[in-house]
Amino acid sequence: MAECHIQIQVEESRSPQDQSPLLENTGETQDSNHQENQENDNETRLDKTLLQLESVLTFLGFNQTSVLSFVLSWGLFLLIGISLPVVILELSNCPGCEKGQIKTFEIDIVISQACLAAASLICLSHNLRKYGIRKFLFVDRYSGHVERFSDQYIQKISDSMRLLVLWVLPCFILKTAREIIRILYVRHESWWQSVAILFALVFSWTYVTTIFLSACTLFHVVCNLQIIHFEEYGKLLEREPDCLVLIQEHARLRFYLSKISHRFRIYLLLLFLIVTISQFVTLFQTTGYNGMITFINGGDFAVSSIVQVVGIILCLNAAAKISHRAQAVGSLASRWHALMTCSATDLSQLRTSNSMGNLDAANKSGSFYMNYSESDLDTLDFIVAPTNTQLASYMSSYHKRLALVMYLQSNPGGITIFGWTVDRGLINTIFFIELSLVTFVLGKTIVVPSE
Repeated sequence: MAECHIQIQVEESRSPQDQSPLLENTGETQDSNHQENQENDNETRLDKTLLQLESVLTFLGFNQTSVLSFVLSWGLFLLIGISLPVVILELSNCPGCEKGQIKTFEIDIVISQACLAAASLICLSHNLRKYGIRKFLFVDRYSGHVERFSDQYIQKISDSMRLLVLWVLPCFILKTAREIIRILYVRHESWWQSVAILFALVFSWTYVTTIFLSACTLFHVVCNLQIIHFEEYGKLLEREPDCLVLIQEHARLRFYLSKISHRFRIYLLLLFLIVTISQFVTLFQTTGYNGMITFINGGDFAVSSIVQVVGIILCLNAAAKISHRAQAVGSLASRWHALMTCSATDLSQLRTSNSMGNLDAANKSGSFYMNYSESDLDTLDFIVAPTNTQLASYMSSYHKRLALVMYLQSNPGGITIFGWTVDRGLINTIFFIELSLVTFVLGKTIVVPSE
């Protein structure tokens, strides 16, 4: 009876264990289903975010996939961005101001803003029509990274759109304040005419400025999305021992950066060229004007300059940030190589124990005797000579890591414009070139009379 009782207890104690694999399989199935549902939910949220972004771009005229949308986009741009402000400035009867002054100051500003918006429409609409929003942002579901980085993609896109609003809104307030002040000091024939002119000029300026800053923000989004992959590559260096996988992943990242550089290089060149010409025309006009420059007659110079500088900062900041992340990969790989070389994992193959119990094993494997100075006669070390297999394995791993480090340092990548990498060095060069041109213009326009 005792044996039967013990056997029954053993069977009862085993029954939960016999059921545990089913419970574990059920749990694993539920976890996999939950993970799959979460990935589908993340991808759905990403699709909604991309759809909202595409809707905004379509509203601004960047989506020119058909002939109708192309004609409508450029028709609205010519009507609202160019014709409306030029006609208002030409036909408005302003008895309290100089009409020639308006032509020389404000029309030139309208032309510079229209050129920036036109360059943005041409370059970005071409890329969006050719690649689509997903491939343009490198968040294509066939790349295999959407499921992992969906939340980060959504966060980066939302932050960039929020950044666009934060820059457009203060500029809009400043432009509106300037137009209101001008109406208060320079009245037209009637208040209705003044209010209509105010709304027309502010609406045209907002339309053109939003197109320009949206293009700069879209470039900012593309670069920030690639920062996610470079941060992940830094983590991959810590956990991936296969150097071939690391080289292939880095080659893919460099390919993406080269594609981004190829798509935006013309736009960045046009942006720098138009902004530079616009700023120097403004400098010539303000320094060569004999009258007094006030916020009423020259306020648009300040507003347009702020908008242009903001666009330049958005582009240069995004390009320099991703370039420096790409260049920092070589430093991370060097540190990883040093840690792996000096780690106990590699050195353990060349170490031996000092215990007397391992002396026979050391002698059998080809140990050699080391004798220290006379003060250390009591201390004897027997170091095991490594076998050829251990040395070959160690040296092979070392040379693979060294080759990877040399490859990463020789191929840093980054955003380039016809071979010039956009980093701090290029930004400093641009700054000193602009400063030299500014001093040259000031030397030609500002004359100090001699006594």
